[in-house]
Amino acid sequence: MIDRIIVGFDKGLRTLFAPASTLRPQPGEELHEENLSPEEKRLSASLMRINHTGEICAQALYQGQAMTARNREVAKSLEQASWEETEHLSWTETRIRELGGRKSFLNPLWYTGSLAIGAGIGFIGDKWNLGFLAETERQVERHLAGHLERLPEKDIKSRAVVEQMKYDEIQHARMATSLGGVELPLPAKFMMKLSSKVMTGLTFWV
Repeated sequence: MIDRIIVGFDKGLRTLFAPASTLRPQPGEELHEENLSPEEKRLSASLMRINHTGEICAQALYQGQAMTARNREVAKSLEQASWEETEHLSWTETRIRELGGRKSFLNPLWYTGSLAIGAGIGFIGDKWNLGFLAETERQVERHLAGHLERLPEKDIKSRAVVEQMKYDEIQHARMATSLGGVELPLPAKFMMKLSSKVMTGLTFWV
C-alpha cells in the first residue's frame, strides 16, 4: 500500500503538471484544420477544456480505485484503462492548444476530490468499485455524445478526438461489467450526475 501511495503521488503530479503522453496517434491529426470563427474556436476550446478536466478526474478515480482494489486482476484492468485515459488527456490538451484555449484552473481541486472518491469506493469492495466505474463511463459516454451535438460542424479535428474518446469509454464500461461490476442504486447515479453537472458548469468558464 505504501508503494502504491508513493507511485500514486508521483502520478498525480505528472497528471496535473507534466504533458501527457500517448502511444496512439492523435485522432484527426491527418485532417485539414477548417477556418473556424472566433466564436466557434471559443466554444470548441471551452468544450475541450471540460473534456480535459474530465480526463483529469478519470485519472484520479482510476488511481484511487486501483490503490484500494482487493483483486489484482481488477487492479491491473484499472491501470490499463487509466493508461488509455492518459492518452485522452494528451489528445484534449493538444486540441486545446491548437484552438488557442487554456486548461481549467480548478484541475488540482477536481483531481484531489476524484482521488478521494475513487479510493473510498475501492474500500467498499471490488464489485461496487467496478460498478461505479461502469456507471461513470456510461455517464461520460452520454456527456461526450452531447458535446458532439454542440461542437461546430466545421471543427472536424475536435470531433475526431471526441468520437475516439466516446468509443474508448464504451469499452471501459463493458470491461468493468465483465469483471463483475454491479448496478448502482438510483440515488448514487443521481448524485454522480449532479456532481458532473457542477464540474462541467464551472470548468466551461474557469
